[in-house]
Amino acid sequence: MERKVLRVCVAVGFLGVLAAALGFAAEGTRIKGSQVHYTPPDTCTYPRSPALGLGLGAAVALMIAQVIINVAAGCICCKRNSQYSNSNWTLSLVYFVVSWFTFVIAFLLLLTGAALNDQHGEESMYFGNYCYVVKPGVFAGGAVLSLSSITLGILYYLTLSSAENRMQWGATPYPNQGGIAMGPPPSSQPPVFVPEDTYTRRQFP
Repeated sequence: MERKVLRVCVAVGFLGVLAAALGFAAEGTRIKGSQVHYTPPDTCTYPRSPALGLGLGAAVALMIAQVIINVAAGCICCKRNSQYSNSNWTLSLVYFVVSWFTFVIAFLLLLTGAALNDQHGEESMYFGNYCYVVKPGVFAGGAVLSLSSITLGILYYLTLSSAENRMQWGATPYPNQGGIAMGPPPSSQPPVFVPEDTYTRRQFP
C-alpha cells in the first residue's frame, strides 16, 4: 500500500510541477501590447508566440494529474457509508471539493489564455482604439492554482489512504497469535492420582 501511495504522489506531484512550469513559461512568452503593431486604418499585426503550446501543455498535464489522483483515491461518496470516521471523511471532502474548484479555474485560465493569445494570428481588426492582448497574470494565475489543486488532491488522497491503513491494521489479528497451537478442551472428569512408587517402578525396572 505504501509503495502505491508513494508512486501516485510522485507522479501527480511531477505533473503538477510541470503544469505550473509550463504556465509560468506561457506567462513569460505571451504577446505583450508593446509587441503588437497597429496598421491603419483598423488592423493589428501580432507576432508569433509559443504561449499557445505552453498553455495547452500545462492544461493537459493538470488534467492528467487530476484524473490520476481521483482514480487512485476512488469515489469519495461511496466511502461515506463505510468504516471511515466522520472527521476523516469530512476532511477528505473539503480537500476534494476545493481541489476540484481550483482545478476548474486553473484549467479554464490556461486554456482560455492559450486560445486568446493565438486567436488573432498575424493580423486582426482594431477594436475600440486598442489592439487586444491577453491580460498579464492569466497564465501565472493558472500556474499557481494548478499547484494548489494538485497539493489539495494529494492531501485528499493521503487522508483516505491513511484511514484505509488504520482500518486494515485494526482488522488484522495480532501477529503472535498465528503460531500459537490451541490445546484440547479441558476434560470434565476429575484428575486421577497415581502413587509415587508407580513412576519409580517404571523408571527403574
